Amino acid sequence: MSIEYPAQYLEGLRLFNAEEFFESHEVLEELWTDTHTEYRKFYQGLIQAAVALLHFGNGNLGGAKKVYLTSCKYLDAYRPEFSGLDVNRFLADMAYCFQELIDNQEQYPAGIELRSDRIPKIPIPGELNQQTT
Repeated sequence: MSIEYPAQYLEGLRLFNAEEFFESHEVLEELWTDTHTEYRKFYQGLIQAAVALLHFGNGNLGGAKKVYLTSCKYLDAYRPEFSGLDVNRFLADMAYCFQELIDNQEQYPAGIELRSDRIPKIPIPGELNQQTT
């Protein structure tokens, strides 16, 4: 039995993995706008994760930290797994990516950069089964 996921969800995840965070945010926001179920806040958490990484990459460290923490609040309710996403793993990967920024207690931290080797990747639901068979 295979689960059908919305095309915009899968595309948003693909763009996220390609580190096209603005585009990922845009695609997921369209889906979020049209959603009025328990998925709404889940999508909002993913949107916020993409925006946090966008800000981090652009050097807006205060914005990155704030939006990252908001993303965690939204996604925490969907642990351990939701809509084919290992939420526990994703949040752990995001925490690893943002650790230096979160540990810095300055209101406007400086000198911290997004490390490409720490940017999370999200396994695309449906592709997992194809890879293991």
